Amino acid sequence: MPEKEKTAHEKKDEMIMYISFGIGGAIMALGMGMYFMHMSIAGTINYLDIVIIGLSVALAIPGIFDSMYTRRIKKIEERLPDFLRDLAEAGRFGMTLADAIVVASSGRYGALTDEIKRMAAKIQWGVPVNEALEDFTKRVNTPLINRMVAIIIKANEAGGNVADVLNMVAHSSRESQLMEKERAIEMSTYGFVLVTSFFVFLATIIILNTSFLPQMSKAGKAVAASLAKTTMTNIPVSISYQSIPMIEFLFVISVIMHGVGDGIMMGILKDGKIKGGMFYGAALLLAGYLMLKLSGSM
Repeated sequence: MPEKEKTAHEKKDEMIMYISFGIGGAIMALGMGMYFMHMSIAGTINYLDIVIIGLSVALAIPGIFDSMYTRRIKKIEERLPDFLRDLAEAGRFGMTLADAIVVASSGRYGALTDEIKRMAAKIQWGVPVNEALEDFTKRVNTPLINRMVAIIIKANEAGGNVADVLNMVAHSSRESQLMEKERAIEMSTYGFVLVTSFFVFLATIIILNTSFLPQMSKAGKAVAASLAKTTMTNIPVSISYQSIPMIEFLFVISVIMHGVGDGIMMGILKDGKIKGGMFYGAALLLAGYLMLKLSGSM
């Protein structure tokens, strides 16, 4: 089978992904270079700060772009039933589907208006109505619109009363949107649980890094000092305080992984897409890292 041609959005999306990963990767490479050369910026910005900035850039830019595109598509889908009902009403007055689209292009349908005007302009230039509808699905390219438009095209090709089909499709589109909203409300509960669990985990790490581990380090040093003054051997009590800085660092890494993972999972629960969770991952990553820095736990 021939490979499916990528849409303009998919090409733009791919380009943004490559650019953001390139910029983020370059920033992270700079951070790793600072680590190996034991450098810092202005004495306060260390290599890990730069790595976090790079990772946030790599996640946030595609996430923001996808979020903006998804919001626009949802606004288009929200007005689709109104548009289809108006087409059905025009069909009952004897208008063809092509004439109905041209007449509807003068109406106001929010984010859908520009797409209707494009279809109407193509029809007025002599493009067949089915081809104009297919171009519309290629530009928007969502399962709901693809399904609805495919039914309309088949009904228009078959002839007969297209108005009844348009009414049926409008009703089906509205029902699908209501079901999607119900699912989004249910999934938002799981998203709240994820965010809550992340900040509970973050608070636990801050408490460990600012209270428990420093006290363990002091106790370990005190025990080591007292052992250095005695000649006794085989003393069963000792604290390996040398490994505590590594434990603190591993806790910081765990917060980073937790934030990115929870954010991506939120996107999957909300929109069913990993890309949709990249923005949430970047937001939780930055929030967690800033709280660690401000609390003095790293």
